[in-house]
Amino acid sequence: MSIETKATSKRFVQLAVTTALATTALTGCTGKVAPSHAYSAEHAETALLKGKASKAVEYAEAAVLAAPRDANTRTLLGNAYLEDGRFVSAATTFAEAIELGDTAPRTIISYALSQIAIGDQAGALGTLQRFDSMLDPADFGLAVALAGRPDHGVNVLSNALRSGQNTPKVRQNLAYAYALQGNWRAARVMVSEDVPANEVGDRISQWAAMIQPEAFTTRIASLIGVRPQADPGQPQMLALANHPSVDMLAAAEMEEPVASAAQSDFAFAAELPPVDPASVSMDSADASLADAGLVPTAEGIRFVSNEVVQAMPIADSKPAVSRLKQSTAPASLARGGDYNVQLGSYFSMSDANEAWKQFRKRYPELGDAERVITKARVNGKIYYRVAAAGFAKASAQSMCSSVKGKGGGCIAYASSRPLPGAIDVVGGDVRVAAR
Repeated sequence: MSIETKATSKRFVQLAVTTALATTALTGCTGKVAPSHAYSAEHAETALLKGKASKAVEYAEAAVLAAPRDANTRTLLGNAYLEDGRFVSAATTFAEAIELGDTAPRTIISYALSQIAIGDQAGALGTLQRFDSMLDPADFGLAVALAGRPDHGVNVLSNALRSGQNTPKVRQNLAYAYALQGNWRAARVMVSEDVPANEVGDRISQWAAMIQPEAFTTRIASLIGVRPQADPGQPQMLALANHPSVDMLAAAEMEEPVASAAQSDFAFAAELPPVDPASVSMDSADASLADAGLVPTAEGIRFVSNEVVQAMPIADSKPAVSRLKQSTAPASLARGGDYNVQLGSYFSMSDANEAWKQFRKRYPELGDAERVITKARVNGKIYYRVAAAGFAKASAQSMCSSVKGKGGGCIAYASSRPLPGAIDVVGGDVRVAAR
């Protein structure tokens, strides 16, 4: 398709499939994933604006890895896939964004078009019907027509035109719906309302070449001006199913590890939103990127030589670790109580130790609260949970409210009742660092 034809197509057949720019003030990623979410999201948006779709995909995937449960970030990645002509990945990602709460009209239409492009017309119709009342008739009508219901699309667009929405967008979408219906005479009449007379024939010929039912991918690609390409699908490590919410993980039952289970290539955990690498030094961020397998490193793999975790207390007994003397600093909410406040979960002790440093900087309310790192197994994966100890119940709840108010994740629990998945450490080393 020539540049001129593509520009003309975008001018007169306009669905709301523009890039939804995601906010950069979002949840951070772990110390093992660099650069930060804000950096990756911003560069993804810039790449999309410059028409560099493949580069936008790279940055947007990194942003999702950093903030896997942020709906806007998922939408940003969906837009990048769509602009790159990767319709399978786009459909998967938009579905996840909607599941996370992004039901903006642009997201819905983009999802429906992605479904149509991969031949899932029934799924697209279901999506459009589910969100019918939220969508602009100009977009809904053409999308329905493209999904195999041209009669319904013509009806919707004709009603919009008669009700006063007499715009080039509505008229040309109606013309295309007429073409999909096979009503070429009406399509030609409507096209001529906005297209110069010497170009009407070309427009009709262009549509006629894509009218076959099996040309669903070509129709969508032509409509939004992209080139479809082979798509292996969204990387498994980004799948929303691999990043359950805090509530889901807190309620998960402990499972025995499966020897053949594949281990993640990335050393971050999704039990709770972890620390923001933007607050870590550049050297640390570069090392984290290398450790995550995103770039080669001359130093090889770094590891902790002696991982030490706290032994879990036995039910109905006193906490296994004595409380250190609490600070009298007014900023601290910890006052020698029996409640812990879990702030994050990580795949290694080194990440957990680094996270504690960042939590101390981010939340002054921790004061001299005790650091407690416990080991857990959830759905076959090992986590190192970072918690602050020594809170009264009310103080723990207040601390969690403060953390969540700043965009973090938090679970308050009695130290005598560990969270699901906690592993009792028998005969192992124990270390609790208070500061």
